[in-house]
Amino acid sequence: MLETPLDQPDGFGGSLRRYVAGAVLWGSLERAEADARRSNGREDSVIVYRVGLRWRPGISSEMRLAAGPRRFAIRSAADPDGCRRDLVCEVEELSGETA
Repeated sequence: MLETPLDQPDGFGGSLRRYVAGAVLWGSLERAEADARRSNGREDSVIVYRVGLRWRPGISSEMRLAAGPRRFAIRSAADPDGCRRDLVCEVEELSGETA
């Protein structure tokens, strides 16, 4: 499922972001690589996946994909051959994220 962000005022001058369910998509999910990332002086391993979808316009890194309880942040979305048939997204799984 494609989830789109919705920002709402938090009442203190900032905003809160939540995601709303969008289109139901069918595609493939395969592990692509593991990235090392430093955060707070600690090195974490981030697993990157490749998601293959039927081409559709408007997919951006602001959005995320959901598969059951799993959530994936979209890093990039590209049309591999420019023919608007396929869309390949590079995503990373978000830990502890829920709907």
